[in-house]
Amino acid sequence: MELSARKEKILAAVCGAYVLTGDPVGSKLIAAELGVSSATVRNDMADLAEMGFLAQPHTSAGRIPSAMGYRFYIDRLMRVPLLTRQEQSYVDSVLQPNAFDPEKLLGSATEVIAELTRMAAVATTPSGSSAVIRGVQFVQVGRRTAMILLMSSAGTIKSRIFHCDFDLSQDVLRVFFRLLNGKLAGRPVSSITPAFVQSLLASFGEMAVLMSSALRALLDVVNDTIWTRVCLSGQMNLLYYPEYDRSSARRVMDLLERPRDVVSLLQQDPGTVRVRVGPETRCPELVDSSLVTVRYRVGNEDAGGMAVIGPMRMDYGKTTAVLSYVSDSVSQMLTTLLREQ
Repeated sequence: MELSARKEKILAAVCGAYVLTGDPVGSKLIAAELGVSSATVRNDMADLAEMGFLAQPHTSAGRIPSAMGYRFYIDRLMRVPLLTRQEQSYVDSVLQPNAFDPEKLLGSATEVIAELTRMAAVATTPSGSSAVIRGVQFVQVGRRTAMILLMSSAGTIKSRIFHCDFDLSQDVLRVFFRLLNGKLAGRPVSSITPAFVQSLLASFGEMAVLMSSALRALLDVVNDTIWTRVCLSGQMNLLYYPEYDRSSARRVMDLLERPRDVVSLLQQDPGTVRVRVGPETRCPELVDSSLVTVRYRVGNEDAGGMAVIGPMRMDYGKTTAVLSYVSDSVSQMLTTLLREQ
């Protein structure tokens, strides 16, 4: 649907003013901003309301954007600013200390996103379901205990301590290292099933007795690698928005406590930031909210997602800028970590 240039300016002004104040926007405010008469603005606002772009909460109140109005604004009128140098430096200072640990990095990413947007932020840690094994390492931690570390192409390093019924030595661990890396390096993580481990154990012949504890630990770290963790931050920010009464806030909070549902919300094709407004989320708990999502990468592979959840009255341009910068930074840090493994 096409709008005249003046109606586009009025819709953009209403969206901007409503984001700042949370109050319905009157014609006088828009008239002063655009330099036209209040009567002209009232007529155009009435037309925009009839077309479905604006809504009027009360008969005597001003106008607020509808979900359809926000959609038009986001697609046609919104400008995405660049983060200031100070904001970029702040994001970097929060992320850099955790660049060596994917889970801690994603946790700090949600914290800084929530702080800069004043909304709820969510992120999923890199999933190893489509990753391959880059290598397995062993570290002796006791006379009969050792740690197995599994490194994947998703940038993750998972570990598990295991106990043996015999004394360990560096020579024994080097044998473990040689045997397992020869069989596992380059294999999909998801292919390491109990049945595969049983066949692997049988192939080791006399070494099977020595390797059994290490292989049980291997299954544990494979499961840890495949499992996707959800990081949350800023949920309490939503309570400061009058749009969320007690019941609507509780519905959103309940949704955020269901990891599988959160993961499904963040599924999309990698690329640009995607904004879904109200009913577009196809999620009953978010019918009065907006969801802004982006995917990050490790190397050339899609690895996980980040999102901001908040009222439809959100600063979409700023939110898009924050998610773009943070996701790019996380992608670069995880890719660097992968190359250094």
